[in-house]
Amino acid sequence: MNSSTLNRQVIIISDLDGSLLDHHSYSFDPARPMLKQLSERSIPVALCTSKTELEVLELRQRLNNNSPFIVENGAAVFLPRDQFPVKPDGCVQHGDYWLYSFCPPHSHWLSLLETAKAEFANAFDHFSAMSAEKVADLTGLSLDEAERAKARGYGEPLQWLGSELQLQQFTRWFEARGARVLKGGRFVHLSGLSDKGQALQWLVQQYQQLHPENRPLSIALGDSHNDVAMLEQADFAVVIRSPTHAPPQLQRSTGVFISDAYGPEGWVQGVGYWLDEINNA
Repeated sequence: MNSSTLNRQVIIISDLDGSLLDHHSYSFDPARPMLKQLSERSIPVALCTSKTELEVLELRQRLNNNSPFIVENGAAVFLPRDQFPVKPDGCVQHGDYWLYSFCPPHSHWLSLLETAKAEFANAFDHFSAMSAEKVADLTGLSLDEAERAKARGYGEPLQWLGSELQLQQFTRWFEARGARVLKGGRFVHLSGLSDKGQALQWLVQQYQQLHPENRPLSIALGDSHNDVAMLEQADFAVVIRSPTHAPPQLQRSTGVFISDAYGPEGWVQGVGYWLDEINNA
């Protein structure tokens, strides 16, 4: 990665599990040197994940990351107020952040899930109904981490126990009620009509307003189906190979890099590839 000055702000929007974080160990060690280089070049790495606010805040500390972040599959964007001094339209102040929400809160979806339990008996379990111990067992997280994973603000992760046909019926049932059902690397995620692509677009617009003279360039990285919307929306996409499932299929045929390596090694490959392409353009 050379050190030429970029005329346009580059923004990296990254999935976590299976992408920046190893699918099995949750380690990001292979990406540390690249993350350091990005920080030195003032290239933000906006984490965009199915994880909750509390989970991302803890991870950002470990990553030494102070960029904006997107939680719960695009349900909400958090902008650090010290980086975005003017409150964007539609935001509310949330501690040190401006918070922009794209869908109804968690309580709305829990109410619908209770109704769905009669329609789809024994076909699913979900985080709010699980103990922290069970969430820890399913995810490999510690008990503290599992508590943070249960602290949903918007959608709800499900452990799917039924058939693929039942999942299709379940998806249609919720779509008729204004919800979206996405199959992630480990869980099925129930949320409002928000997605990572919509959140990416909104975030890029906020950077555009900071620097009206140059439209930012976005690089999105992800490994699973719930990353497709942001991979389609970004200027440049990195599909990271997974040890557990096939790469998600994209409609776009240009601006896509598919890694050879898994997880954070693939993440480094993809970021390096597109930064070299941008620098040499």
